[in-house]
Amino acid sequence: MLPDRAGALAPGPVLFYSGRMAHADPFATTGFSMTEDLAPRLDALRALVGAHARSDGFTPTAVPGLQLIRASAPSEPLNVMYRPALCILLGGRKRVFLSDQVTEYSASCHLVVSQDLPVLGQVVEASPGDPYLSLHLRIERADVSQLVLDHGLPPEPPGATTDAARGLYTEPSSAALMDAVLRLVQLLQSPRDIAAIAPLVRREIVYRLLSSPNGWRMARTAKADCSDQRIARVIGVLQARFRESIGVAELADIAHLSASALHVHFKAVTSFTPLQYVKQLRLQEARRLLLSDDRDAAAIAFEIGYESPSQFSREYARMFGEPPVRDRQRMLDAGVPQAFL
Repeated sequence: MLPDRAGALAPGPVLFYSGRMAHADPFATTGFSMTEDLAPRLDALRALVGAHARSDGFTPTAVPGLQLIRASAPSEPLNVMYRPALCILLGGRKRVFLSDQVTEYSASCHLVVSQDLPVLGQVVEASPGDPYLSLHLRIERADVSQLVLDHGLPPEPPGATTDAARGLYTEPSSAALMDAVLRLVQLLQSPRDIAAIAPLVRREIVYRLLSSPNGWRMARTAKADCSDQRIARVIGVLQARFRESIGVAELADIAHLSASALHVHFKAVTSFTPLQYVKQLRLQEARRLLLSDDRDAAAIAFEIGYESPSQFSREYARMFGEPPVRDRQRMLDAGVPQAFL
C-alpha cells in the first residue's frame, strides 16, 4: 500500500463557496497553513519559473507536459477545460469555479485535477511587481495506473468506497512533493538531461500525489469497477464525440450503470449532468473557433453540433455574457490570448 504522508493534517471539511451557498467536502483536508518549511523551495521555484516565463500567458517548456504561466494583472473569469494535472501557485492568488463550487488557493497548497473538467479560472491577485506565477504539470492516467499496479491503492476514508469523489481538490504541499517539482523545473537549465531524467521525476511526483491524504481521489480513476473510473470512461467518450447527439442510455451502457446512477455519479465527479457537460464542451470549442478564424457564428454552431443557430446564440450569451460576435470582438479588443481558452 502507498504510505501516508508524514506530518499530514487531520481530515476535515473544506468549504467551497458561491454567492450565499457553501458546500463542505467531507473528504477534503482542512487548513492550508504550511506544515513544513517550504519557503526555500518556493523561493527557488519562483526564481526559476520567473526566469523562464518572462511574458504574460502560457510558456511551454522542453519538459513534456510542463507549462509555466504568468499574469501581471488580475483577470476576468475565463472558461477553460482542465485536464488531469498538478497546479502549483508561486505568486498571486487564483480562483477556480466548478459549477456552483468555488476554490481559491495560493502558494501554501496545490491544486490537483483528476478528471477532465470544464471550469472558470480567474487570477484574483497579481501585479507587475508581484505577478501571478504558476506551473502546470499534466498527469497521465497511464502513469497513475502503473503506480497503482506496482504499489497498490492508497487508503480511502470511510464512506469513500460508495460515493464518487469530486474531480478537483486542493491540499497542503509536502516538502517531498516540492523537492521533486523543483528537480523537474531545474531540468530546464540542463536540456540534455530532460529525456533521461524527466520521466523518473514525473513518476515520483505522481507517487507523492498518490501518497498524500487525498491521493485516493486520483487513484480511483484507475481503480477497476469504481464509479470514478466509470465516469472517466464516459468523459472520454464525451470528449471525443461532443459534436454528436449521444443518448443517456448509451452513456449508461458505457459506464455499466443505470441511467439514474450515471446521473448521480457524473454530477458528483464533475458538478454537471452529462447534458450540461456536453454543452460546456461545445460552447468552449465554439469560443476557441471564434477567436481562431473568421467564420460566422452560424457555421461554427453547425460544426460543434447545434442544429439551430439561434439556440446556439442564446446559450452562448447565457454562458459568456454576450452573443458570439460581440464576445469575439471584445476578446480581440482585450487581447485575450487564444492559449487561455
